[in-house]
Amino acid sequence: MTEEVPITALSETTLRLLCRDDIDTVKQLCADWFPIEYPDSWYRDITSNKKFFSVAAEYKGVIVGMIVAEIKGRTKVHAEDGDILASSFPVDTQVAYILSLGVVKDFRKHGIGSLLLESLKDHISTTAQDRKST
Repeated sequence: MTEEVPITALSETTLRLLCRDDIDTVKQLCADWFPIEYPDSWYRDITSNKKFFSVAAEYKGVIVGMIVAEIKGRTKVHAEDGDILASSFPVDTQVAYILSLGVVKDFRKHGIGSLLLESLKDHISTTAQDRKST
């Protein structure tokens, strides 16, 4: 993006699930943001496997941020991770591993990363409520 990001960018940003059509864009963004190279299978998984919470932040139809998380039940986390959870958490507690969180440089400091994190928190809360009501 070459134009200056307006102060209203956050209010004009929408969230949606990542899909297979996003793979090329997500690959480029990850290459820009992170010092590691993900295998092609990872991109296929995060855009199609429901075990991942994969959300894009779009501004004027262009992905400007994304979050990818895996949510597991407390009993399915790695032992070393389980050890840091408070023992007061119920056995059915959901744990979120944030695998990737990134925002295009020009859009940083506009609240988009926070918006993505809030969407994950909302998803976890909604999922927990749904599980309690069934």
